Amino acid sequence: MESLRMIENWPVPTAAAAVVRADGRVAGTHGPQQHRFPLASVTKPLAAYAALVAIEEGAVELDEPAGPEGSTVRHLLAHTSGLAFDEQRTMAAPGTRRIYSNAGFEALGDHIAEATEIPFPQYLREAVLEPLGMNATELAGSPAKDGVSTVADLIRFAAELQAPRLLAPETVAAATSVVFPGLTGVLPGYGHQKPNDWGLGFEIRDGKSPHWTGASSSARTFGHFGQAGTFLWVDPEAAGGTGAACVALTDRAFGPWAVDAWPPLTDAVLAELRPA
Repeated sequence: MESLRMIENWPVPTAAAAVVRADGRVAGTHGPQQHRFPLASVTKPLAAYAALVAIEEGAVELDEPAGPEGSTVRHLLAHTSGLAFDEQRTMAAPGTRRIYSNAGFEALGDHIAEATEIPFPQYLREAVLEPLGMNATELAGSPAKDGVSTVADLIRFAAELQAPRLLAPETVAAATSVVFPGLTGVLPGYGHQKPNDWGLGFEIRDGKSPHWTGASSSARTFGHFGQAGTFLWVDPEAAGGTGAACVALTDRAFGPWAVDAWPPLTDAVLAELRPA
């Protein structure tokens, strides 16, 4: 895809990207596909997927208590537990505010580890990474932000999100639909959003503005970006309604360069995917 060549002009030392169609076919790649990049918060969708596996396996339940008092697994996944951004401090009653929280995902990882008696990095590897053949991906610390991966591996995850094999399709549909609708909150790097919609571990684009996806991205677009200069989105309405995903990884921290560079890439990708 010619649109992916735009990453050559990004002010970053190294960048790689790929586009994956809904049937798993790779529409295009650019840059070093086997280069391992820190994911930062793009770790969260991987951790969330492992949590959903744990739910389907019956190890935990979506509405069982987890995190601060009154919070559940669902609240932790949807950033509505009330926990602060990066510390185990309660700032609101569960379900009342969308407070983006690394601490919430760390509480989630601890909860699943306790329930399964398996350290969360190992559970993620056994539940998600190994079955998908994501052999270059690992979690070396927080389930909120300490993943490392390659575009080649995330192509596999992007295909899984569009045609699930590890989870029931209805589970993925629920996880990528709005949970606790109408809540306001801050989208890191983009300011206060009303509403600030999320699913279970996945951000939902809806009508947010400004946003890290494109002006032509559909409201149904879901995914995540990371402070390491990384993103993954899935747009079910791309490619004439058949759907597609895009992954981009860099080794420069998120900042104004990304705010300027990411939406034009997404719009160019979506335009190139559009049927003639």
